[in-house]
Amino acid sequence: MNRWLFRRARLLDAERGLDVVGDLLVEGDRIAAVGGDLFTIAREAEIVSAEGLCLTPGLVDMRVQLREPGAEHMESIESAGQAAAAGGVTTMVALPNTDPPVDDVSVVEFLARRAREVKLAKIHTYAAATKGLLGRDLTEMGLLAANGALGFTDGVQAVSDALVMRRVLAYARTFDLLVIQHPEEQSLAGAGEVSEGETATRLGLPGIAPAAEVIMIERDLRLVEITGARYHVVHVSTAAGIEAIRRAKAQGLPVTCDTAPPYFTLNETAIGDYRTFAKLSPPLRSEWDRRGVVEGLRDGTIDVIASDHAPWDQDSKRLPFSSAAYGIVGLETLLPLSLELYHNGHLGLLEVIQRLTWNPARILGLPVGRLAPGAPADLLLFDLDVSWRISTDDFRSKSKNAPFDGRPVQGRVRRTIVDGRTIFQGEG
Repeated sequence: MNRWLFRRARLLDAERGLDVVGDLLVEGDRIAAVGGDLFTIAREAEIVSAEGLCLTPGLVDMRVQLREPGAEHMESIESAGQAAAAGGVTTMVALPNTDPPVDDVSVVEFLARRAREVKLAKIHTYAAATKGLLGRDLTEMGLLAANGALGFTDGVQAVSDALVMRRVLAYARTFDLLVIQHPEEQSLAGAGEVSEGETATRLGLPGIAPAAEVIMIERDLRLVEITGARYHVVHVSTAAGIEAIRRAKAQGLPVTCDTAPPYFTLNETAIGDYRTFAKLSPPLRSEWDRRGVVEGLRDGTIDVIASDHAPWDQDSKRLPFSSAAYGIVGLETLLPLSLELYHNGHLGLLEVIQRLTWNPARILGLPVGRLAPGAPADLLLFDLDVSWRISTDDFRSKSKNAPFDGRPVQGRVRRTIVDGRTIFQGEG
């Protein structure tokens, strides 16, 4: 049985508000003890000197696109697991937009089996809210949930039909299931490619009205009022959308949301001269909206930071802007980009860790994301202050589509542990 004693680490546990220097003992696949000097009780344990390093629960990434099954040349469960390990992610939840989509129990079981075989980061999945992700007929949500699906979404597209969405929410409420929505009113977004505004006009690209986000959110919030279902908005990117969620929370509605690092680290100017690696859905927004996202994180309106990992091969991204696919990879940059919120003085360190660990675990109902005796030994050891530059050439993901190549950052993963097993060990 593995026995590890992490000595003199800065222990960070958002569930308990813990931020102290002390020891942590791992026995087998569980945390045995946390805090204080544990050397006298850690007989025959392997000592890991962690002085000057932060020890937290492993990151819980609640929005990842896996290309397996169907497009393993872009990303496989194994390569995504390697990327997650290098990024400090010990649990990730996959979107259902694979080929075939996750709208049947057999695909849920396939993903669970492959994750067990690979033995890297833990992988869970959402299931499709509608059959074939077509936005019409509901899936067997109760059956899918009973077999492991953590929530229901049509992935990278919204459930556009209001009546269908009401039925999804009503069905979900019956079983207390989570519904996840991509917030974009499709008839307003249309064939747009970037956020409507000065950059779109200068580049001559069709714009997506920022209002498309808040209109979809407002519609769904009215349906949540009717049904009482748990509702989660993904990658919020506009100040108006965040304000709508803020009001809904004040009203007591069962609403949560997340954002992704591009929406608080970049604005629409990152598109530059048609940089397809900065083509996202939702698109990068104005500086005003970027600041609105930071404020939403600061005041707690935004519960979670997720990577929104969307791997694409060269043939999908190195194209004219209008033909290029939407999305970037994010597993390996989730931690350092999120730590910019701390280094820039917007959030406390424990607040950043909360949005990466305990909050997503709580929303998903997973027994991870905390440092407590008896909890799974899913751990992240990182150096908070070390400076380095992101290099996409070093990514373990099969895909390299990220707009952050060469960006200077602070904070680097030193070790990632899942169920007491080291799945990644970095330099230093």
